Amino acid sequence: MTASKSHTQAVAAIEELGEWQRALRAQFPIITGHPELAYLDSAATAQKPKAVLDAVQTYLTTANANAGRGTYPWANRTTALVEETRDRVKQFLDDPDPEQSAVHFTSGATEGLRTIARDWLPQLLADGDEIVIPVADHQANIEPWLEVRQQLARQGVHVRVLPMPYQRASGDYDHTAMASLSGPRTRFVAATHVHHVYGGNMNIHRVRRALGPDAVICLDAAQSIGHLPVSAAELDVDFIVFSGHKAMALPGSGAVWARQARGPAFTPGGWSGTPNTAGIASLATALDWLEAAGTDRIERWTVALAARLTDGLRHLEAYEILGCQTSLAADSPVQPRQGIVTFRHRDIDSGDLGFVLFSHGFMVRSDSHCQGNAGERTGSVRVSLHLYNTLEEVDRLLSVLNSLG
Repeated sequence: MTASKSHTQAVAAIEELGEWQRALRAQFPIITGHPELAYLDSAATAQKPKAVLDAVQTYLTTANANAGRGTYPWANRTTALVEETRDRVKQFLDDPDPEQSAVHFTSGATEGLRTIARDWLPQLLADGDEIVIPVADHQANIEPWLEVRQQLARQGVHVRVLPMPYQRASGDYDHTAMASLSGPRTRFVAATHVHHVYGGNMNIHRVRRALGPDAVICLDAAQSIGHLPVSAAELDVDFIVFSGHKAMALPGSGAVWARQARGPAFTPGGWSGTPNTAGIASLATALDWLEAAGTDRIERWTVALAARLTDGLRHLEAYEILGCQTSLAADSPVQPRQGIVTFRHRDIDSGDLGFVLFSHGFMVRSDSHCQGNAGERTGSVRVSLHLYNTLEEVDRLLSVLNSLG
């Protein structure tokens, strides 16, 4: 393949951050322990740095207790850990009003979105109101809102569900159409920060401008937390929901951040029970680690690798790249996609291609990626990158893909 401007730009960014990346990559035991493998599935779950693993081990061997129950030192330390991690989440998200906002810990983004749908949204909606849902995004950000509509309909409250409009060429939300679609009865909009299939940043600031100041926006940030800077102050959304396991914390951890400025106060219903204290300990350390690493540098690194991969793929006629076709390279005139690249071989089944790639040491996802019914109907291969991935891995992947013809 002939070097292009995008190729050169990507290499320049990678060379600038190379020493930083090598030092951080060395902190992932599962990565360094398997140098023959390339883990390219971070959109499903991210690997954990040693600092996070050590924090969990330390907590479980020095202070493991229930939170908010006992008054002995271990219990007090655990209670303090939970409350301090709430504050840590707010700080990490650049909370504009931490005294008013709330943080609720969950098992992940799916439970977080469903908690909002089950315990909060019915209080906001009245008969004739409208909600907008992203029908080509992840199922976890679609199904809970449809369940709310069914629940309210059984109570005689009829809510209209409007599909989020998309730009066909780019896969981005159609912000112009959204402005025409929404009206005074549009009370709630579910949106995604970074698309889990196309890798696009969905430009949430434009969603707010299209909707005006009153509608509630709930943001699925599962693919952005830990991958790029996320500022609640700048986004002007009302909920930010994310999974800890995609942000280098343990599986079974996650959080809902609630602004508490529009609509009723967010208070999860029912008895909360015992929190996942080990998961919360891992989340606190993961956020510290990510902040020290620099989410701005993580974004630059993964965007550069994705540009290198897409720039190579677009020269291979056997492959179809999904998503915006003008964001496939580092010299693209539009906003580049984040570290997610999804594609199909024109002749080889995606499931089969996934097996072939693993035989060469690449771990990718190959299926429909839990996308909504308005999304892709055919399976594909998704490569999702993080800071522990390397230029050599991307180039080796391109070489294997090229050999398959």
